[in-house]
Amino acid sequence: MSKRLAACGLWAAAAAAQSPVAAHEELARALKQLAVVYCAVEENFADPVVPEQAFYGGAIPGLLRALDPFSTFLDPDQFRAFEDMQQSVEKGFGSVVSIAPGRVVVLQTLAGTPSARTGLAAGDEIVEINGYRLDRLEVEPLVELLRESRQREAQLLARRPGVATLLPFALTPAELASPSVARAFFLRPGVGYIKVASFEEATVEELRKAVEKLGGVKLRGLVLDLRDNPGGLLPAAIGTAAMFLKPGQVVLSIRARSGAPEEIKVPEKSEALTFPVAALINGRSASGAEIVAGALQDHGRARIVGETSFGKGLVQRVFPLPEKSGLALTTALYFTPSGRSIQRPIAELPNAAPEKSGGGITPDVAAALEGLTPFRVALEASSSFLNFAQQYTASRRIPAGFDVTPALLDELQAWLSERKIRPSVSEWSANRAYLRNRLKTEIYNLAFGVAKGDEVEAERDAQIQAAARALGLR
Repeated sequence: MSKRLAACGLWAAAAAAQSPVAAHEELARALKQLAVVYCAVEENFADPVVPEQAFYGGAIPGLLRALDPFSTFLDPDQFRAFEDMQQSVEKGFGSVVSIAPGRVVVLQTLAGTPSARTGLAAGDEIVEINGYRLDRLEVEPLVELLRESRQREAQLLARRPGVATLLPFALTPAELASPSVARAFFLRPGVGYIKVASFEEATVEELRKAVEKLGGVKLRGLVLDLRDNPGGLLPAAIGTAAMFLKPGQVVLSIRARSGAPEEIKVPEKSEALTFPVAALINGRSASGAEIVAGALQDHGRARIVGETSFGKGLVQRVFPLPEKSGLALTTALYFTPSGRSIQRPIAELPNAAPEKSGGGITPDVAAALEGLTPFRVALEASSSFLNFAQQYTASRRIPAGFDVTPALLDELQAWLSERKIRPSVSEWSANRAYLRNRLKTEIYNLAFGVAKGDEVEAERDAQIQAAARALGLR
């Protein structure tokens, strides 16, 4: 062994001796082996070895990959970006858009936002952003371009139905409040629907206001939609569950490698809502959404409807390290009140079948969304409903209570035929309810705003309707 390698061995032994676990000979041998291997590589590899690349890009990430997919080493640049993200405020233009390959169409501009102030309107098609044409971009690069454009002033060109020339718009991004309680409306008299998109600092207060808007304690029942909710702040998830549980009931427990489990309970002075609840989940409901669903399910407080959730029930801490780097490390796991682990077994992530692997929340009532037939795929891929709705609303004032008549469906059928979309008579007949709802949704999006369009869409959402039935109301 060369003097250099011997020195590496001495360095490793010294490092192990300084560790709180120096008595563990296995650790000392492992550290020594790592140092010896690195020095051999550094001394003999064909190209010069950069220590930062070897350790930041190789040894340390390799160590963490053996633990779980969520523990991550943050090099100085990544740790700086993480700190910036923690302090950043979401900026944007205040418009809701429909995105398809090569097309971005404005569905709604929110009052008082940059989009509304500059005159951008529902039905406008954005054809260029900061000199980049959109007509040849697929969805993923389109989304990325839109995300980047929100960081600084953007120059847009838009095509407006009935206007011969392209319209220019200059938009400066502004700080926008993005509510975590995204929707609240009635599915039928006395039965409310509330969509909770994420768990943020204001979620509990927003949820209380949404419940009050729908009638508060007078509600006959509520569908709480947690689909696609990735989680967020733990206190907000706990507060949400506590709104429906009795004082003193356990919301979840947190178990680390050592020490007694920590139980989180509903505050003693909490006042629970008592009307029937059905909670909707799917494969993208994770973390905080699973905490809420698991607590309501274990206490028999709600029927859980939909698909098995993602299975992410772990506690992470970020540790600052020397050299301005950091470590995001899994330190504990979440369990439901009955002791079920929310976390799917690490070895089985991310492609294991949830029902076989444990972890996640399995619904009481399984329900899937309605699938797309080849005919429906052709309609959606060509943005046929949106295109027809743009043309239809451009020259008409849409009255409140508007509905799609058989005559309007006939008009849509003729319009599609001109564009070489010609289903058989039986196929058209079998899809009339779907056609009517999709067209009405897009017309409402453009005429009354996306919130009203969502109310129409809920009428054909098989999972929402299954949750409404699960309430057991007549």
